[in-house]
Amino acid sequence: MHRFPASTVRTRALLALCLALSVAPPALVTAQPARVPLTIERLTTGPSLTGTAPASPQWSPDSRTLAFSWNPPGEAGRTLWLVDRDGTTPRRLLPAGNTASIGAFLWTPRGDAIVFAQRGDLWRVTVPEGVVTRLTSDGAERSDVRLSPTGEWLSFLRAGDLWVQSLGGGEARRLTRIAQPPIGAIPLGTYYGNDMEIGRGTWGGAAPSHAWSPDGRTIAVHYVDRRGVPTFSMPYYLGDTAQMNVLRRGAPGQANEVRMIGLVNVASGALSFVPLPDSSSTRVVNFEWSRSGTLMIDRETDDAIDRTIHLVSPGAAPRLVWRDRGENRIYNDIHSTWSADGRTLLITGDLDDRYRLYRITPGDSVPRLLTPGPQDVAGAGVPRAASRSVDYVSTAPRPSERHVFRLDERTGRTRQLTTRAGMHAPTVSPDGRTIALISSSDTVPPELYLLDTRDGATRDGARRDGVRLAGATERRITVSQPAEFASVPWVAGTYITFPGTPGNPPLHARLLLPPNLDSTKQYPVLIGPAYSNTVRNRWAGLYGMVQQYLAIEKGYIVVQVDVRGSTGYGRAFREAFLMDWGGGDLDDLERTVQHLKTLPFVAPDRFGIWGSSYGGTLTIYSLLKKPGLFQAGVAGAAAVDPFLFGSDDVAIARRPQSHPATFERGALQYAGNLRDHLLLIHGLQDDVVPASTVIKLAEEFMRLGKDFDMAVAPAATHGWTQRPYYARYLLTKLVQHFDRHLGAGAR
Repeated sequence: MHRFPASTVRTRALLALCLALSVAPPALVTAQPARVPLTIERLTTGPSLTGTAPASPQWSPDSRTLAFSWNPPGEAGRTLWLVDRDGTTPRRLLPAGNTASIGAFLWTPRGDAIVFAQRGDLWRVTVPEGVVTRLTSDGAERSDVRLSPTGEWLSFLRAGDLWVQSLGGGEARRLTRIAQPPIGAIPLGTYYGNDMEIGRGTWGGAAPSHAWSPDGRTIAVHYVDRRGVPTFSMPYYLGDTAQMNVLRRGAPGQANEVRMIGLVNVASGALSFVPLPDSSSTRVVNFEWSRSGTLMIDRETDDAIDRTIHLVSPGAAPRLVWRDRGENRIYNDIHSTWSADGRTLLITGDLDDRYRLYRITPGDSVPRLLTPGPQDVAGAGVPRAASRSVDYVSTAPRPSERHVFRLDERTGRTRQLTTRAGMHAPTVSPDGRTIALISSSDTVPPELYLLDTRDGATRDGARRDGVRLAGATERRITVSQPAEFASVPWVAGTYITFPGTPGNPPLHARLLLPPNLDSTKQYPVLIGPAYSNTVRNRWAGLYGMVQQYLAIEKGYIVVQVDVRGSTGYGRAFREAFLMDWGGGDLDDLERTVQHLKTLPFVAPDRFGIWGSSYGGTLTIYSLLKKPGLFQAGVAGAAAVDPFLFGSDDVAIARRPQSHPATFERGALQYAGNLRDHLLLIHGLQDDVVPASTVIKLAEEFMRLGKDFDMAVAPAATHGWTQRPYYARYLLTKLVQHFDRHLGAGAR
């Protein structure tokens, strides 16, 4: 992996590096699979070029065995696999004849069995024997399966209510009776959901749907009531006749769904609610029981300004233990959990310039800082009593990666555990000795690795970028890709920093250069998919493979830049996005273009931009507010009317009642500025960014005599590439648009 130090890169250094990277290394004399060209057809049709990635790693209670869902190349679907903590070879748990994909699963408290979902029912398989027992037989869909602390009872959601059932089988018992079905008849979209239910909010984040108290007598539940949310209608054309798809969908300034924490008595089924204010304008970040039976409830207002944490003891009123306020916050990456001893709280918050871990002791007014700067903590801390440590993910040593660190609670010392370049998502064993990692990079899709965290397990005292590392290196467990994958010359990202200017901080970018770049010629540049938080050394799924295709097969220089609003560069840069989309972020794009134009192998008049959702917004606003900056753009699912932003977007737009000027930033007023080549892509069942908003913009383009193109997918939602045939058709249109108006390859 080639990369720069974290310092400003001048044009001459950038040129030298790009030329060095464009020279292919000498080929090893080994047998290689025949080169298989990348095509949009191949990327969007099965079998998957990247295989089935491992997912949901879970440790046994004794920390000796890891279970995960996966299948090796050539085998369809997902099944259960096990690997020993010190092993390297995974083994299949379910019998060979059991080929249906599994869903969620969990270990029993004794670690002698795993309960899993398959074909709508629940099953139990013994470990290690692999003997399967069917627990339910009605095929009704169940989700969010949990086990009581003693392992005697299963709990799960079914049709919006909470149910319990003996682990030994028998008839399930419905504990709650609050569910009301959706008002719409077309099960599509983010906002399609029950009118009332036990479950997560529409934009629920990581909060659970329910949690057992330690004594097994009470289950805390997340209750959602959408009956007060306004209705929104979209035409659906694929039935016998056109019909209206009706959903509950709020916009900034409108009523949002009610989100409350309830307590269910397991014996009687009685449901009572924890009395907390502002339940229709506040999301639940997390709720969790301590070992002693105290319930922690972490909440944040939808506009991200206020955060509160309450504790609820049995039979007592909720007690506020901490409050935090930040007027300029945007979407907030905050988390919380109990410490290992259940006496204090560990929170992730932005109390200063960075996201950090803090400890809150109930009764103290000031949280205690645990992690150093100037890096950000990403996600929740993971405390382990046995190792007296807290593990966490950090942007250190560079914002383009996510590494796992360990805080020693005895000394306060931190050390970096992961060594492989890329992104790492950890699952820590109960004893803290071993970490399961789902890790990826620019050129390696997600795979499962195991890491021994003991200091000196393999090598002691190693350092990377000045950071002291743990002793061991990651041990790869899975290989998920077919042989065809290895035949593709995947391009590693080049990570650069453009210098800042007065009033503008440095910008961080990621480049994919065409193989064997010829510096005597000039190449077109595509910025995209544009978005915040894109400069990451990770495998980015379908869009990432499209980027590789554009660089490898079509000869585009592919660029992404972390515009303002991105995490990893401090609070001021992140919060500069508040109520300023289509403003300073466009300046960031313009500075990127200006720097790239200084390179002799960049064609100055062949720049394109594309993206979806906010990336589509960036595309449209760039073409309309900075005409000529890009010669072509493709805007997918672009949000162009703030009055129809989603209910979660109050975190970036606030509300028209309090900030009316923000809602005058719609794109329609700039339609007359269109002079570059624009392709609009939208799904007609997109309820996050309603298609009506872009259709109105198209109407204005037509009225003004502007030339543009538009492609729609009749049943696509906000993720317009989710159906393979839509992805194939629309991504082909995207590539054809740039080939036609920019021209592929060097000239």
